[in-house]
Amino acid sequence: MKGGVYLRLARFHKPVGILLLWAPTAWALWLSNRGHPSIKLILIFFLGTCLMRAAGCIVNDIADRHIDLHVKRTEARPLTTGEVTMPEALGALFFFLLCAWFLLLQLPYACFPYAIAALVVTVIYPFCKRFMRAPQLVLGIAFSMGLPMVYVARGLAFDGVFWTLCLINFLWIVAYDTQYAMVDREDDKRIGVQSTAILFAEWDKVIIGLLLAMMHLIWLVLAINLLFNDYFFIAWFVGLLILTAQYRLIANRDPRECLQAFLLNAWYGMVMWAGVLGIE
Repeated sequence: MKGGVYLRLARFHKPVGILLLWAPTAWALWLSNRGHPSIKLILIFFLGTCLMRAAGCIVNDIADRHIDLHVKRTEARPLTTGEVTMPEALGALFFFLLCAWFLLLQLPYACFPYAIAALVVTVIYPFCKRFMRAPQLVLGIAFSMGLPMVYVARGLAFDGVFWTLCLINFLWIVAYDTQYAMVDREDDKRIGVQSTAILFAEWDKVIIGLLLAMMHLIWLVLAINLLFNDYFFIAWFVGLLILTAQYRLIANRDPRECLQAFLLNAWYGMVMWAGVLGIE
């Protein structure tokens, strides 16, 4: 039985990616529903997050199957080692997309164009690192597609709060995926793969710090303008501590510590979600 191998192929043993994709979707769900989203919407979007993240991981592994072998962090992935064949990987991808399609059918028809756009960006992203110096910008779009789908599912217009959440999430994604790219920077240089970690070079820490600072300050401005309750500001302060810890971890550019900094972003996303749980 290859059940465990398929779970590794879909990265279910590494839930950080699910949390990073779920966090902005959850922010939008709670803010657009004044703190009271329906159980149905929560389940659809959470399960959809899990399925599309799994599909994205498989697409990424298919695209990078000849590259992953030369990168220490990815050399043991199932498709690279031969534990899973290409037809099996494509079959798993079809299964996850079929399940996601079933969930999509539970949402208004107006969500369909955004779901298709999300799928297109998911497929394109793994190839961007071959010709684009900042592929993290594309990831910023891919990991933000849950936000418009939440608003469209609720029949809401894209208001100022929506665009602010999009900006917050985009800045956050570019920052944390640059941290992630710092882990593989030397391998990526050797094999010719692009990333913002390579593009920013010696300015990497400064730019990450600026992106995180801007993102967290925008949260504060949003909270003040919308009169968020005191619980949010407690969460905001805890989030600040998490971001500070991240910045300290990347100080020496040590790959292991950069990975730890990246992993802390899951905690940041959940803390900020906790902050908006009580919004009315």
